Amino acid sequence: MLKMPRIALAEGGPEVSRIAAGLWRLAEWNLDAAGIRAVIEACLEIGITTFDHADIYGDYTCEARFGSALSEAPGLRDRMEIVTKCGIKLVSENRPSHSIKHYDTSRQHIIASVENSLRALRTDRIDLLLIHRPDPLMDPDEVAAAVEPLRQAGKVRSFGVSNFTPSQLASLASRLPFPIVTNQVEFSVLRLDPLHDGTFDACQGRRIAPMAWSPFAGGRLFSDPSDRAERVRRALAAVAGTRGASMDRIAIAWILRHPARIVPVLGTGKIDRMRSAAAGAAISLTREEWFAIWTASAGCDIP
Repeated sequence: MLKMPRIALAEGGPEVSRIAAGLWRLAEWNLDAAGIRAVIEACLEIGITTFDHADIYGDYTCEARFGSALSEAPGLRDRMEIVTKCGIKLVSENRPSHSIKHYDTSRQHIIASVENSLRALRTDRIDLLLIHRPDPLMDPDEVAAAVEPLRQAGKVRSFGVSNFTPSQLASLASRLPFPIVTNQVEFSVLRLDPLHDGTFDACQGRRIAPMAWSPFAGGRLFSDPSDRAERVRRALAAVAGTRGASMDRIAIAWILRHPARIVPVLGTGKIDRMRSAAAGAAISLTREEWFAIWTASAGCDIP
């Protein structure tokens, strides 16, 4: 079995697996701790060592579910990288003090969120902390004042953002005494925006690797009846036929072909689907193949 390659998100690290496992829907998988542990172990066997969380996932329950599985086999923690996010406050029975859905990147909230995540995940460190969404009231100096002591204490090893525009990333980065190592954004063959709005250009300029959530467009890539999705499926199938591969592998290979070194975040808990998609890391598309798929999605030839 081919092992998953690894990359450094930024100069000096951190290192992550070329494809990450997303835990957004973990609560929907209806797995007990043993079942979650089996998923973790299967990912590690494939070489997927990076696990992507957020405090709000599963109505604030996914981190604790994952932590319960880790507690049954503590040795697993040293074989993985844990990513988590903070900065969104949901109205939830699990957070009765929240009266309205909003963003909060205050020093108090970031520190409290990290401490909550550490307890829920049953770990002593977060390998990569992301600000989940741009906050119109964000004070970059206050973010730095929250994250720097967490880094010094070893509770947060690296820092990044999610869903930030290039200008928002630059504004925050300009005031931090430590590097932003990634920007996690929505990207797939049905979501081309980061290719053209400067998002990936900004990451390449900073020599940081972006992460891509929803690399299969939330499943729409395989089920959407729209003309665009059908065009894309035909293009994927054509390349898949010549490559002797499945469409999901080609969809992943298409993302990985970009020189920004994008890290797709898979959102499935089904091991066979993970294995199939992960095999896309071994496929290097030609420019012609890549542009054939891009053209199908864009609905036009290049200018």
